[in-house]
Amino acid sequence: MTQPPPTPPEYPGPTGRPDQPGAAQVPHQAPPYLQNPQNPQYAQYPQYPQYPQQTAPGASPYVPPQATPAPPQYPTGPTAPQPAYPQAAAPPPYPHAPAPPPYPQAAAPSYPQAAVPPPPGSPLHPHHISTDRGRVHVAGQQRRTDAAAFGNLLLHLPNFLCSLVVVTLVSLLLGDFGILLILAWLASGALVFHRPTESALARHLLRLRYPTPQERATLEPVWREVTARAGVDGRAYELWVEDSDSLNAVAAAGHIVGVTRFAMNNLPNGELAAVMAHELGHHVGGHAWSGLLGYWYALPGRIAWRLLRAVTGFLFQVSRAFSCIGVAFFGVCVGGLALATITSLYGLPLLVLGMPYALAAVGRRSELRADRHAAALGFAPMLAAVLDKLHQQEQLRTAALTAAGQGAPVPETAASRLLSSHPDYHTRLHHLQQYLQPTR
Repeated sequence: MTQPPPTPPEYPGPTGRPDQPGAAQVPHQAPPYLQNPQNPQYAQYPQYPQYPQQTAPGASPYVPPQATPAPPQYPTGPTAPQPAYPQAAAPPPYPHAPAPPPYPQAAAPSYPQAAVPPPPGSPLHPHHISTDRGRVHVAGQQRRTDAAAFGNLLLHLPNFLCSLVVVTLVSLLLGDFGILLILAWLASGALVFHRPTESALARHLLRLRYPTPQERATLEPVWREVTARAGVDGRAYELWVEDSDSLNAVAAAGHIVGVTRFAMNNLPNGELAAVMAHELGHHVGGHAWSGLLGYWYALPGRIAWRLLRAVTGFLFQVSRAFSCIGVAFFGVCVGGLALATITSLYGLPLLVLGMPYALAAVGRRSELRADRHAAALGFAPMLAAVLDKLHQQEQLRTAALTAAGQGAPVPETAASRLLSSHPDYHTRLHHLQQYLQPTR
């Protein structure tokens, strides 16, 4: 017979037996050896289900804290022994690549700074002028064509006719389109008064540039004073600067007034005003635009003349190879061609040969008229001082050339004086004497 399973013993609760009053009711559990599911008697004893603990939504399940042993307390303080840990050996230094050689840097252009005005209370230069002017009265007639400008245009007429002949001969090569070339050349004179064309000529031919803000702060007050005295609208002109260490100024085209860097930084404002008033006289009198217009229309004739001289010189060198007979033949050919040209053009080439002397004489007259314009505005003493400095610069330049071993300067001849476009120093001072005399 099968024996019934033994009755499991009853274990008292934590406070005594379970049948005692006040004892805690402990659920009856199977002994550990009966809690194995593979034991045949496992199913005879009830197993209590394990319910999961309730946790908040999204919270992790509760894990009871485990008692962790407290870390040992180590002595602290300045006298506490520090554990000696082995230091890692420093890696050996690796050789570095040699530094690349320094490359030369392009030097930044340095522009001269404008002259700083003297502090208040210091003595001013005798030629210092005040540029504080209020209301300006502008004259009704801004420009005019004086005798020098009219004579310049008249003397350029033979050059203009020679250029017209050259352009006509070139236009014959174009056939029916030749008349368009002639008309385009005649209309090109208007470019003299075209502002972009003036700027291109000033930048590439005269080597001028726009002033920096510091330079403009020096030039504009002086220019405003000059144009105010002359009754001219100064905004119709442009101020340019030439990077040069010589004392000079230029009136170019129809609206450009240029001064050198030396004149801007080394002259008192009164002498700078005299220089600018002189150039304004060239613009007001029409000397600047008439000279440029005449030069432009004479340019084709000048180019043809240079080509003719080059060809003639080459043929002369070739004729020398055939001894005296070749030279004589060349002389006869050139002489016959020149005589035929003079006869057919009614002596016009002879006038062209004499034009440089006549134009130089008109140029000297225009310089004296520009000096008179500056002196009439009250800048005669300043202009005389500028002329004296120009004379001294010329003497120093001559002495430097002599000391450099380049020989004594060539004395000025009558032909060189006749071809000079500026009067000499003494002539200009002589014409300023009437403005330098004290008024009674």
